[in-house]
Amino acid sequence: MTVRALAVTVSTRAAGGVYEDRSGPLLAELLREWGCQVDGPRVIPDGTAVLTVLKQAVEDRYDVVVTSGGTGLTPTDQTPEMTKAVLEREVPGIAEAIRQRGSVATAILSRGLAGTAGGTLIVNLPGSTGGVREGMAVLGPVLSHAISQINGGDHPRPPAPPRD
Repeated sequence: MTVRALAVTVSTRAAGGVYEDRSGPLLAELLREWGCQVDGPRVIPDGTAVLTVLKQAVEDRYDVVVTSGGTGLTPTDQTPEMTKAVLEREVPGIAEAIRQRGSVATAILSRGLAGTAGGTLIVNLPGSTGGVREGMAVLGPVLSHAISQINGGDHPRPPAPPRD
C-alpha cells in the first residue's frame, strides 16, 4: 500500500523568508523513509493558512498530513486550534507518545494534536528538527497500520496453529 503524505511547515517567519525551513525537508525525507509518496514541504504561516491547507488535504484525500511547527505557547502558535477545527476524531495516544519521546524538557509544552478527518490522519509535530525526528520515530512504526484502520482494515492476526 502506497501512503500519500503531505508535509507542511507552519512558520510565519520561514513563510516570510526570514529564515530557511529546515524541519520541513527533514520531515519529507523521513516520511519517504517510511515508504510514503510525499508532497511538500509546503511552508505556510501560522493561523488560518493551516486551516485552509488541512481542509484541502482532506478534500484531496491524502492518507496523512504531518505538520511541523506552531504547537508552542506563544500567542501566534495556533496550529492546534486550526487542526482541532478540522479533526473529526482525535487520536490522543499519538500526540501523547510524541511528547513523551521528546529528549528535551520543553517537549511537554507542545500542544500538538493527532486525529482523523475523513480518511486522512493529521499529526502535529514540533517545529524543530529534533522534534521532527522524535515525532517521526513515534509515528513511523504505526503509520501504515493507522492508515489501514482508517480505511476499514482489521488488526493483523497471527496465523492459527495447525490442528491435529
